[in-house]
This record gives sequence, C-alpha cells and structure tokens, in this order.
Amino acid sequence: MNCQRPGCTGVIEDGYCNQCGMAPANGHSAPSHSSGTSWNRTTSSRRNGTRAGSTGRSHLGAGLVDVPPVPYRDPSTAVLANPEVSEEKRFCGYCGQPVGRSHGEAPGRTEGFCRKCGHPYSFVPKLVAGELVAGQYEVVGCLAHGGLGWIYLARDRNVSDRWVVLKGLLDSGDRDAMAAAVAERRFLAEVEHPNIVKIFNFVQHKNAGYIVMEYVGGTSLRDLLKQRREAALGRPDPIPVAQAIAYLVEILPALGYLHKLGLLFCDFKPDNVIQTDETLKLIDMGGVRRIDDDDSPVYGTVGFQAPEIAEAGPSVPSDLFTVARTLAVLTMDFKGYQSTYQYTLPGPGDVAVFAKHDSLYQLLSRGTATNPDQRFQSADEMVEQLLGVLREVVAADGDVAHPAPSSLFTGDFRDSADAPTWRSLPSLRVAADDPAAGFLATVGSTGSSELVTVLSNAPVRTIEVDLRLTYALIDSGDGTGAEEVLDRIEAADRWEWRAWWYRGLLALATGKPPEALTAFASVYRYLPGELAPKLALAVAAESASDIASAAHWYDIVSRTDPSFTTAAFGLARCRLVTGDRTGAVEAYNRVPETSSAYLEAQLGAARALVGSNGASGPGMTDLTTACAAIDHLTLDGEQRASLTRDLFQAALNLMRTGRVRPNPQVTFLGEPLTERRLREGLERAYRTLAHLAATPEDRIRLVDLANQVRPRTLV
Repeated sequence: MNCQRPGCTGVIEDGYCNQCGMAPANGHSAPSHSSGTSWNRTTSSRRNGTRAGSTGRSHLGAGLVDVPPVPYRDPSTAVLANPEVSEEKRFCGYCGQPVGRSHGEAPGRTEGFCRKCGHPYSFVPKLVAGELVAGQYEVVGCLAHGGLGWIYLARDRNVSDRWVVLKGLLDSGDRDAMAAAVAERRFLAEVEHPNIVKIFNFVQHKNAGYIVMEYVGGTSLRDLLKQRREAALGRPDPIPVAQAIAYLVEILPALGYLHKLGLLFCDFKPDNVIQTDETLKLIDMGGVRRIDDDDSPVYGTVGFQAPEIAEAGPSVPSDLFTVARTLAVLTMDFKGYQSTYQYTLPGPGDVAVFAKHDSLYQLLSRGTATNPDQRFQSADEMVEQLLGVLREVVAADGDVAHPAPSSLFTGDFRDSADAPTWRSLPSLRVAADDPAAGFLATVGSTGSSELVTVLSNAPVRTIEVDLRLTYALIDSGDGTGAEEVLDRIEAADRWEWRAWWYRGLLALATGKPPEALTAFASVYRYLPGELAPKLALAVAAESASDIASAAHWYDIVSRTDPSFTTAAFGLARCRLVTGDRTGAVEAYNRVPETSSAYLEAQLGAARALVGSNGASGPGMTDLTTACAAIDHLTLDGEQRASLTRDLFQAALNLMRTGRVRPNPQVTFLGEPLTERRLREGLERAYRTLAHLAATPEDRIRLVDLANQVRPRTLV
C-alpha cells in the first residue's frame, strides 16, 4: 500500500511508511505493540460519556470540540537553509547565563566558554549535510536548535531511507561518560505509545551521543501560537480555551504512560508537542529520566519548570506542573511567565479568560501550587478534572451540553423546588478499592440512629467507613459527633478533600451558610472540574441570601449538565427574586423532557409567567405563553384548575387596569376576551377547586370566592 501523506511517495512496510516513517494517513493504523494503548482510548471514550464518533467531532477534540487538523509537513521543507542561533537566544547549557553576546561592534562568538561556570558552549552545528552518522544515518540538515544543541534531519540508509531525527544526547568530551549515558538511556527504545515519538536507536559519533527517533511532520503548539500571532498582525491571539484543553486531554495519557513505567518527561512545554493531522505527539525524549534517578542532570525550561526541582528533584507532580504552565501559556497572553510569574499566575482581575472561566483558573492554580502535595498527583486525575472544565467551557460558549457521570460524586437528589437543602446535594461515591467497600454496599442509607451504631461497629474501620459515619451523624443531628470524626480524618491527612465536603454539609445542616461556603470553596479549588462543589456553593450562597452568587453557580451547573435539576430550580428561584420572569422560565426550560422533574419544571415556568414577581406583573404575552406551555401537559384536575384560576385572574386584572381591551374576536382559554366571560371562567375554576377541596373549610372558602367573581345578574 502506498503512503497517502501529501508529498510522500513511500510504501507502507510493517505498518509504517518507508520514506516518511509515519503511520498511514488514510485511516489505517500501524500495528499496536502495547496492550495499554487501546485500553487508554477505550477508557477515555467511556469517561466522556459518548460513543466514539457520535458527535461527528474529531478524536483530538475529545468528542467535545472541533480542533482544526494540521497538514503533514514534507521533511525536505523543514530543513533550515542557514542554521544560526540569534544572540538573544544564546545561553549556557549548564548555568543558564547569557553567552555568545556581542560587545560594541564585535559580534558574539558562536563558540567559547561561559564566563560564569567555565563550561564550553557551541552554537555551530556539529553535523553537516551528507555526513554519515554511525555508518547508517545520512544527515540532510538542521531542523532546530534545542537545549542540548542542534536537531538534525537524516535518512536511515539501513531501513529503506526512512526519515529520522538525530538529537544530541550529551555535550561532553569524555568518551567513557558519553558511552555510559548512551547505554543507560537505551530503555527509551522500549517506550511504545501512539502519542510519544518512537525512539529507534542510540548511537555514538565523534565523542557525542545521539538519539535517533521518528520524524513527526507537523507543527508544534508553540508554532501554532506563533502562526496565530502572525495572522493577527503581531497582536497576541491565544489558542481558544476549549481547543487548548483538548490538546492536553489528548497528550496527558502519554505522560501517564511514562509515569507508570517509572519515567519522568521533565521538559513538557508547547515546543515539545507536535500536531500532525488530528494526532498529537511528544517529540523530545532527551530530558526523560527514571523517577529514582538522583544523579543525572535535569533538563527543563524556565517558566515551565517547578520551583522545587533544584532541591528536591523532579517528580510526577513536577511533571504535571509543566502541563499546567503549558495550558496557561496556550490560553492567555502570558507576559512575565519566565520572570515576574515564573512560578505563579496573574489573577482573574488581570486576565479576561480567567475572569470568564474561573474553573480554568482554579485548575491552573492547583496544577502550579507551590507545595507539590497540593497539585495533581497523577495524569489520570488531571485529565478527569480537565474534561470537567472542558465540558463547562463548551457549555458556556453556547454549545450543546455534553454531560458525563462523575467518578467521585453521584447526581443530585432534589428535595424541594421551593428552597435549598443540604440533602439535595450529591453524595460521595465509595472508592471501589477500599477494604470496606463490600460492607458499605450492604449498609442501608435510612434510619440514621441505627446506621450510626452499625457503622461505629464496622468489622474494619477505613476512611470510607468514617465518611459514611459522618453523614449518618449529620443526618441524625449529632453535629458534635460528626466534628470529632472529621477532626480524626483530617489529622491523618490534611489534604483529604472529602472531609472538607462533609464540613460543608454539616455547616448547612446546622444553619451556618458562611462556614459552608468556606468548606465548599476549598473542595471546588481542589476539584475545579466537578459540578457537585459548584452546586454546593450555589445552595450555600442562596442559604446566605447571596442571590447573585447563587444564580452564578446554579447557572454554570445547569448549563453544563441539565440533569442537575436542583440547579435549574435554584436558578429559577434566584431569577424570580430579582423579578426576571423571562430568565426564570428559561431556567425551568433547561430541565430535559426525560427528567422526572420535567412536569414540575413546566408548571413552574407557567406559574412564573402568571405570577406578580415583576415590577409591573405579567403581560398578555406572558399569559398567552403560559397557556401554550400548559396546554400539552398531562395535569391532574387540581393542577389544571389552579393554573386556570391564576390565568383568568391575571387576565381579568389586565382588563381592569386598562392594559388589555375587551375583544370578543380574541379567545383566551377558550373564552372570548371580555370581562364577563373571563369572570365566568374564573368562577368555574374556583368551583372546580371547591369540588376537589380536602376539607369542608377549604370548600366553603373557594365557593365564596367563586360567588365574589361571578358576573352580576338581575336574578
């Protein structure tokens, strides 16, 4: 089969093109050598809550956003005609000091010794076109300059002249040290992941070591940023937030794969991620080291590297720090990220995208926390929160909601449409690997006093047992007991966010909304991609009569996942408080038809249209809309009579005040629009309600009201 990549005339051999070295571009995939590859992709699709291809969007967009493909780049066009490193980019590879700078009219030296540490430097390519490296790789030219020197394009004369890249491994004149380094790093050739550049070989040539890897013909994320700036005539034009998150959701499993192998990437940044068509790859493995390696030099980049590297060395959290920094650089005009904000972030007040998407800011804040223990502890954990933020961003930008179940929380348990309550908030899911998971599955959720006794005498005491016990104590009204259990949990682990969650529930249950806001805010900062903490903040804010904040959080939750009906009803309540009748109806209409709360929501929308929450009360358009809304609903007799009464009464009020003129040619609820016929309709509604009344007293009251509104007659 011929390779289908533009400009390539190669033939597919053993799953790869013998010219460009890439997998086929016509939809066929190269053979997989890793059982973990398909598992990662299956898990990702399952986590998204959608079937692959069901949205019609690219895989790179995580099924949530369209990401423009990047065409494959012909290797021969990537070679630099005049490989030079500009003076402002010349730094010592060991101490980072500027080197090779001009003095007066004398140009800077391209080779020499660092004045600070004395280490030699050279910005002159060591390899020239036509040179044969290790008797196998014929150099074509320079592609770019990196931290370890020049990167070269070459052809593998032993494997069908396929394109390869040579990257310097060690800048040392010590042949033995170089040979040891080359031998030690051969483990990288065993790395097999579709999003990681393939390492073919490690070779020695003229006292230097080189990594031989596949050529990835695409555009780096750094160059994509550069292209956007150029297209904007030099003005900053960051990558859209949803697109940037989609990039990292795609590439993070590759970092997670390395971490599970006991390896650290160390130098993640936009330069080291390349997009080709709809695929991303990590391209620079030169800085990869073993997690337990305490001796090898650590390569990183200022502005991306974590602050503790110099003293504590790299770790999984420090790798994820570089990912968060990369996302920040991609999504905003990040001035000072290598100086003023080398390890920190500007606040939402200074960055428009942070003000618009606070969850993004909180995710980046956690990812770049000074204390590594506060950061994400695994790539999987970071991906899950990134996906949550991505869904929120997509929904906020006006796209269709793409909800997915949380692995940490259940859905909500709406307790009342009239007021917020802590019992309507989601519950925590029990960790499947907890030793007491089986026991907890057999324990009921009702009868709190008995449940406290059962949990207090559990056969094994684990964190999950204590958490369930805390809930039971709160539910039974034993706030002091709940406090004692939470104190014990936090004494064992100060970063146990589930304890913060229960402190928030306890504060709500005991009538302390400000304390609940503080607790839930901590959970939100730790889990910025989860909807449950945002819903909890809304409930706490409404309980504290902070209607604006409550509406803000309710809006985010219900827009991102309409199945959270607590949020839709809460948003409607908040909008009605401010007299926004139209906004309340829009909130009620977010409840999907498949929800058990749909009928209640539609009734709420109709009542919002009829009610007098606005400054001037409902208009005839509102009433007509309400009539149309309830016309197709299946209502019981009392519900329909009650709404009919309210509609006739509202229409009669409009006619009395002169806002509506009588018009027998127009009908309202089947009656001509005249005062007499409206009164007759209102009378019938009251008599229907009287017939359905539960008590004699209510029946008499409703009959009296019917008599009061009936049209006057001479009989």
